[in-house]
Amino acid sequence: MRVGCVKEIKNNEFRVGMTPDNVKSYVNAGHEVYIEKGAGVGSGFMDPEYEEAGAKMIDTAKEVWDTVEMMIKVKEPLPEEYPLFHEGLILYTYLHLAADKPQTDALLDGKVKGVAYETLYDPKQGGLPLLAPMSQIAGRLSIQEGAKYLEKTFGGEGVLLAGVPGTPKANIVILGGGNVGTNACKIAVGMGANVTIMDISLPRLAYLDDLFGARVQTLVSTDANIEKAVKDADLVIGSVLIPGKAAPKLFKKKYLKEMRPGAVFVDVAVDQGGCGETTKVTYHDDPIFEVDGVVHYCVGNMPGAVPRTSTIALTNATLNYGLQIANKGLEQACKDNEVIYSAINTYDGKLTCKNVADSFDCYEYVDIKTLC
Repeated sequence: MRVGCVKEIKNNEFRVGMTPDNVKSYVNAGHEVYIEKGAGVGSGFMDPEYEEAGAKMIDTAKEVWDTVEMMIKVKEPLPEEYPLFHEGLILYTYLHLAADKPQTDALLDGKVKGVAYETLYDPKQGGLPLLAPMSQIAGRLSIQEGAKYLEKTFGGEGVLLAGVPGTPKANIVILGGGNVGTNACKIAVGMGANVTIMDISLPRLAYLDDLFGARVQTLVSTDANIEKAVKDADLVIGSVLIPGKAAPKLFKKKYLKEMRPGAVFVDVAVDQGGCGETTKVTYHDDPIFEVDGVVHYCVGNMPGAVPRTSTIALTNATLNYGLQIANKGLEQACKDNEVIYSAINTYDGKLTCKNVADSFDCYEYVDIKTLC
């Protein structure tokens, strides 16, 4: 198969979909790999490394898109890339369609086989193995970024997470106890803050209680509990996920006026539309805005801030499934490993992810197993 990778064009996105080591794996499996020149520079991977691994270096992204049968990316394609779609193309990347109708329409119109990292569900690999590494990074970064924007120079209330002897520690509230929330909790506890973590799953809360013990307060996620907790919060982390579906709006606008001026809200769920009513996507070059005195950090590609770590972590997870698709073709790969079906969001002009279809009222859901 002809496999390709282009430079990401999203604002301040420095990750890349393939490393030179990945290229070598595809080439050794008999595939041709086409890489846009400069694609890996932001993550510290230079063109000569790709060439040594067996890649063919291409001058423009358009040439790569036009040549390949399977495109491997990190982030969803942007509108400038929609005209480069061609029928039958396998697009293997994060898509986050539930918050992006124009992209959904473009993939359907182009009859692209959209294989989304974020919906691939593999129980043997712990649930969502292609989302997990970025969730781990985003969760850890959320505390790091939250701590920074609590500083007075950034509009925060001027609170140090750990405090010092004789002063109060910061209060952190984490909405969602999944991969993001758990990793946020690890860093928050490690920095010495007071941490409350909420989830709707009692078994998950029991797990978190066993993991962190008396160092955290676990609470069932209800509107009443959220409202009470955020009143005294210095930092709120939104880490709610329903795979493939728009995130529920748990963090209400009315809570902001009850919070401390200069408190910070970090919405890690922004890729799926965000879990805050006041959330809007921001970028690394202008990451924050203020609503009712509360600083909002809603960067849609948080792991892009640490691109080398993120690229290596992501491609470690995506390589195995990508090779299965390239080696056998998407259809046979699904038949041999049914978990791959769960990643297919669009196929031959049909929407094949139920949670995406449920996030809109204008698409008909089609079971992918009836198509391939």
